[in-house]
Parts: sequence; structure tokens; C-alpha cells
Amino acid sequence: MCHVIVTCRSMLWTLLSIVAAFSELIAFMSSDWLVGFPRTPERHHHGSSSSSSSSAGEAYRPTLGIYGRCVKLPHLQRGGVLCGPYAVHFGEIASGFWQATSIFLAAGILLLCAVAFISVFTMCFQSIMKKSIFNVCGLLQGIAGLFLILGLMLYPAGWGSEKARLYCGVEASPYRLGLCSMGWAFYTAAGGTALTFLCAVFSAQAEIATSSDKVQEEIEEGKSLICLL
Repeated sequence: MCHVIVTCRSMLWTLLSIVAAFSELIAFMSSDWLVGFPRTPERHHHGSSSSSSSSAGEAYRPTLGIYGRCVKLPHLQRGGVLCGPYAVHFGEIASGFWQATSIFLAAGILLLCAVAFISVFTMCFQSIMKKSIFNVCGLLQGIAGLFLILGLMLYPAGWGSEKARLYCGVEASPYRLGLCSMGWAFYTAAGGTALTFLCAVFSAQAEIATSSDKVQEEIEEGKSLICLL
């Protein structure tokens, strides 16, 4: 018989696990890791300056992600911003350090997404192979957090790549931003990493809440839906 056990701590852990997974996934896919120095579109597209004279003179700041970028093209309608991947294949990513970052972040995100998916079913199943599902998920979140930290530590080493210097100036070098500034995606990834470790620790509290004496008493009384604070 399936006992649906819902507690404040287990539900909070589930919600935080889902938020951590989505924040890392959104950050990884974003092109806003680096914000380049201000420039006008004609600096890169000299032949198109006459097609959009009003928007061409407006300074903007292009953004660069791990594998994507956003630039403003004057020949687009209203001088629109074009966003998309600059690297079609893995080997085209700007730096070997960013390639390593991609691998570590992808591994961490994969684990977090698996935990987020499993966490939805912890209301019905609290154990797997006679082990607490919360403890197993907490261990996976801890491993994912280590992958994410490694990825974030390697990422600044790629600031000296040729691609990064196009956006940040010749002063850019490993662990030196040059004329760039950090975009929201990096901070989101860092926040998601911190939240991942919080979830790993909090999983123990979720396990305690769902295996407490009060829960056992409710089960012995034959209740199938158990809701506790």
C-alpha cells in the first residue's frame, strides 16, 4: 500500500531541489555570462551603417556565454539583437577551460534534474533498495555540487581566449575580466550551486520528518494520506 507522506520539510526540500536544477539549467543555456564593453554596431559591420543610421549609432553591450552570444546587427529590422550559439560543435567552444566547464556543469545539471524528478515521488516512496531515498538524493546533490564548483572555478581561466578578448578587450586574461563585467547567468549558476549544497544538507531533515514517530503512528492507524507540519 502506498502511503502519501507530506511534511513541511520534505515539501520544502522538493521545491528547493527543483529550483536548484532549473536555475543551473537556465544559467548554462544563457548567453549572459559575460557582458562586453560598450560599442556601436558599425564597429563590426561597417558596410551596413547606412541601412539603420538611427540604431547604428546607439552603443550597446554584447554578451557572451559558454557556447552562445548576443550581438546587435544593424541590418536587422530596428537594429535587433541576434542571440544564438557561436559554437555548433563541442570543439568550437572558445576555450579548453570552457569545454571542461561545460562537461562539469552538464554532469552536475544532469544529476540535479534526476534528483528533481525523483523528489516529486518521495511523497509516495521514501526508500529505494532499503535505503532512504532522501539520503541517496542528498548524496547525489553533494556530488552535483562538486561538479558545479569545478565548472565555475575553471570558467574564469577561459577569459584569456581569443573569443573572450573580442568582447572584453586585449587586457582580458585568465581570471581578469578586462573591460567586461559578469552577467546574471554566472551569479545564477553560483547561487544555484550554493542552493544545491543547502539541499544536500537539508535532505537529512526531510528524511527525519518523513520517518518520525508521528508518521509511524499515522501509518499504524491505517491512514494513506499523512500531512504533518
